[in-house]
Amino acid sequence: MDRVIEKKAWYLLRKNWYLAGAVLGVVVLYAAFLGESGSRLRVDAEKISIGDVKTDYFQEYIARTGTVNPITTVYLDAIEGGRVEEILLEEGSMVKKGDVILRLSNSELNLQILNSEAGFTEQVNRLRDTRLSMEQDRLNVRRSLLDIDLNLAKSKRAYQRNKIFFEKDLISREEFDESNDNYNYYKKTRELLLERQRTDSLARTIQIQRLDANLKNMENNLEMVRAKLQNLNVKAPVDGQLGSLNVELGESKSRGQRLGQVNVLDNYKINAMVDELYIARLNKGLKAKFSFSGVDYNLVVYKVYPEVRSGQFEIDMKFVGELPPGIRTGQTFRTKIELGEPREAVLIQRGGFFQSTGGQWIFVVDPSGEFAAKRAIKLGNQNPMYYEVLEGLKPGERVVTNSYESYGDVDKLVLK
Repeated sequence: MDRVIEKKAWYLLRKNWYLAGAVLGVVVLYAAFLGESGSRLRVDAEKISIGDVKTDYFQEYIARTGTVNPITTVYLDAIEGGRVEEILLEEGSMVKKGDVILRLSNSELNLQILNSEAGFTEQVNRLRDTRLSMEQDRLNVRRSLLDIDLNLAKSKRAYQRNKIFFEKDLISREEFDESNDNYNYYKKTRELLLERQRTDSLARTIQIQRLDANLKNMENNLEMVRAKLQNLNVKAPVDGQLGSLNVELGESKSRGQRLGQVNVLDNYKINAMVDELYIARLNKGLKAKFSFSGVDYNLVVYKVYPEVRSGQFEIDMKFVGELPPGIRTGQTFRTKIELGEPREAVLIQRGGFFQSTGGQWIFVVDPSGEFAAKRAIKLGNQNPMYYEVLEGLKPGERVVTNSYESYGDVDKLVLK
């Protein structure tokens, strides 16, 4: 019959060690090949961007493309409406104040001038006739006064003579009373003529003053109408360059319609559009600059427009110091608008990583250069070249700055 052979203890112990080793190997292999498969990624070191963390002066600014415009633009509007008869100057021409740029015609205005001139002439003739009539009345009153004075003198002499005769009973009382009545009649008549002369003189003065005032008003109206006729000649209001002229021969323009503009070339400004994100930080007086032909030129923000359109607002910057040679209206420059004074800070280069991390973490390259590990950071302000680092990085370290979109959710980049 069979008999159970008992195994020795040392054999069982060795078997247990083998099993334990096998399990440990499986665990190590799992950890090596499966446990970190979601946290580690091999990348080509030549296809990534690595930037240095450094300490430097940080200047917060924004870069915007601006357009050159004249510092002052004077618009040409039609003071009087009319038909474009003649264009004397073309766009881009240099003009002096008072130069005629174009001529308009207006038949209704010409008719109005003719009517005003006719009314003025009629008023002048009426005033002349009135003066002549008043002068004739004045002469008639003077002539009547002379006649009264003559009759008064005769009646006075007759009265005085008859008075003596009556006292001596040489004439009858009837004859004496008649001479007395004649004398009193002519005396009162003279007083009435004198009163009429004073009244007529006052009335003539008032009437002539009114006629003169009416004549003066009509003359002023005529001058104004003639001035309107002169306004049909559109003239340059200032010295400068004719920037635009929106007219065509034969075209009708109404009163107040925009015809063009004259650019004053004493100085220029740069107009730029800025994201509304900066509307609370962009103020009048901020400095700006741009480079042209290797030379830096300084600007200053002198006007901030409050209206926001399509997420942007408008600013004007004027030159401080010299102007670029040969500058022209319509040129564009890439300007840097400073938002504050420079300060010392820890900086890293801008890169695509920000879109993936929101600036909350970054891959930091190990000093060995073999891998880059994820690290939490905190960023502050930024400009078009650098981010300001507040926490998480030290000067001298290196970081991966390119986009992380293809890396997935890994904790370490193995550089090969």
